[in-house]
Amino acid sequence: MATSASRRGSRTKSGSGSRSGSRSGSRSHTQIPQVTVGQFYTQHADTLQLKLLAGAGGLQRFIREGSVNRPGLGLAGYFKYFAGNRVQVIGSSETSYLKSLPAEEGRNRIREMFRHGIPCLMLARDIKPPKMILEEAESAEIAVFQSPLTTMRLINAATICLEIDFAPQVTEHGSMVDIQGIGILIRGKSGVGKSECVLSLLDRGHSLVADDITRIRCLENRELVGTSTEITRFHMEVRGIGIINVANLFGVRGIRLEKRLDLVVTLAEWTPDLEIDRIGLDQDHYEILQIKVPHVTIPVRPGRDLATLVEVAACDQKLRSMGQNSALEFNERLLAVMRNREK
Repeated sequence: MATSASRRGSRTKSGSGSRSGSRSGSRSHTQIPQVTVGQFYTQHADTLQLKLLAGAGGLQRFIREGSVNRPGLGLAGYFKYFAGNRVQVIGSSETSYLKSLPAEEGRNRIREMFRHGIPCLMLARDIKPPKMILEEAESAEIAVFQSPLTTMRLINAATICLEIDFAPQVTEHGSMVDIQGIGILIRGKSGVGKSECVLSLLDRGHSLVADDITRIRCLENRELVGTSTEITRFHMEVRGIGIINVANLFGVRGIRLEKRLDLVVTLAEWTPDLEIDRIGLDQDHYEILQIKVPHVTIPVRPGRDLATLVEVAACDQKLRSMGQNSALEFNERLLAVMRNREK
């Protein structure tokens, strides 16, 4: 063991403390979200305090960019670089400018903006729009919304909502749980014991995020968030028992709508040739949406308490995230003892 630790210690110091090959299992293709104005309105009306004023026929329009635009130059008649694919927001300054224009010229500016096929128009500060905006919106079938939020607050909040809606998504075959704030995706072949492991974790007070199928989205190209599909949310399939409602059996503490993904655990049936890192110096990774997530493989044998092992893996990952690496500390102590004996 001393020889093994010595080798691993020198390799870590040379800067290759993580395995060169990141794993990526079989999964569905990355989904590019398609968001309609109606979906955006349904999902975020409460957050943005939106009220539909006109253009209900435009709720089926697609929002083609996950950003927000203030059409200042467009309303002034300059549409060369107009961001027509984005949600448009106007505030007091734009409204005041439109009212300063002759009635027909103001109508032409709004009509030209609508001709660029914008997804929808949102008015901040509960602004009561000129009648001609509502008339042109009905004619062009473009939804117009009203919100009491200030212009900048509305833009910031809408941008966050759109970032969530347009985040790349992928579906992973595995169950996800929350253990003391650590989001863990538990993978493995069918019948390896994933459901039994998750049930034991729920019985110990942890929370279920998703069973069997986990939908994962990437936020701001830096963070992965897992959730369940709508149809399976709060439910689990247990062989021999059937479908159970986790919320009814374990209470609200046993469920979470979504959780950041911090660790991937693969349950693998033990075989003599199964390659397992027994010391833990080399950090394996599992790649999802081009983001590498820490990954551990736990061999499954009769009599092993998988739930306890997954709990320990979660706690160890929590320590690693705070800069404490037990394997590295032990290796350094062992190397120090070896050096002292050589003197």
